[in-house]
Amino acid sequence: MYKRSEKFNSDKIAQGIDAEASAWLAKRDRGLTAEEQDVYLQWLSADVSHAKAIKRHAAVLERMMQLYAWQPGQSSNPNPDLFKPIPNKVRFKLPLLLTAVAAVLVICFALFHSKHANQSVLQKSSHYLKENEVIFLPDGSRVELKEGSAVVEHFTASERRVRLTGGEAQFKVFKDAARPFYVEVEGIEIRAVGTAFNVKLDDRAVEVVVTEGKVKVLTASNLPHEDGVIVPMLTSGQKAVVSLRNTPERALSKITPLSADEISKQLEWQAPRLNFHETYLADAVAEFNRLNEKRQIVIADPAINTLKIGGTFRSDNVDGFVRLLNTTMGIKSDASPEGSITLKR
Repeated sequence: MYKRSEKFNSDKIAQGIDAEASAWLAKRDRGLTAEEQDVYLQWLSADVSHAKAIKRHAAVLERMMQLYAWQPGQSSNPNPDLFKPIPNKVRFKLPLLLTAVAAVLVICFALFHSKHANQSVLQKSSHYLKENEVIFLPDGSRVELKEGSAVVEHFTASERRVRLTGGEAQFKVFKDAARPFYVEVEGIEIRAVGTAFNVKLDDRAVEVVVTEGKVKVLTASNLPHEDGVIVPMLTSGQKAVVSLRNTPERALSKITPLSADEISKQLEWQAPRLNFHETYLADAVAEFNRLNEKRQIVIADPAINTLKIGGTFRSDNVDGFVRLLNTTMGIKSDASPEGSITLKR
């Protein structure tokens, strides 16, 4: 009875670790914030089983992705190793892993060695840089959209309106006192003349962060009247969170002052990101070097040139990229006083 209970507890712990690994894989794809990255690295180093869980997920994903290599419609020669049985020591964890991997199949951070380590020709650099969509409105105003977000514009001779249908967007409004600018979000309207502000919509609230100028937050259909005002004035460096529920609490929406660092953290999603998938380390390093002239990475060991990596990284987060190589691939790094970083086994 004791052994059965002990095994049950052990399996439960393993399931918890796999669930945590799955959650981290999802976060890594959309890009870790600086704070999340520190927590992630602490989680990896806290227990060897954590790194093993990440590697198991990557291994299962790699096996599943091999389906792309077998395309009967284009080839009559299937991959003979495609459905090769998995060793017994791994088999017992497969159902659990498949369940977790299925949830993050397209957002996994796969790290693995190239099957052709001696291959001399490296994969050519292509479109690794991923930037947010930017829309220029008819009046010259600028809207930057977070991935998955969308807006609909409606301009007239007397006013300018943009409806955020979901997600998050940064607005930089061209000044025109004769035509006020409104952003509509789920029954809430942000009024601006010439200013810059960020609007985020989730399932509970609308968050407004002003980075330049000032805005007013109102309820919909009350623009000619002051009794529809929720936040009378929100100025640069302030944040307001407005509940989507039309309750008395909405009128008491909290205004929070933000420091420059806090504003930078709020707007981290705007940073360009590098998106790698089965990319040679040499190519990934070349992309970071192209975008970071003062923080160059040097590969001192040619043997690691053809290691393959995958994932999404902030293009300016060179140190974070190197720390992940240290933790997940066992690559050593040395930083010089001039700012360059040398990688080797």
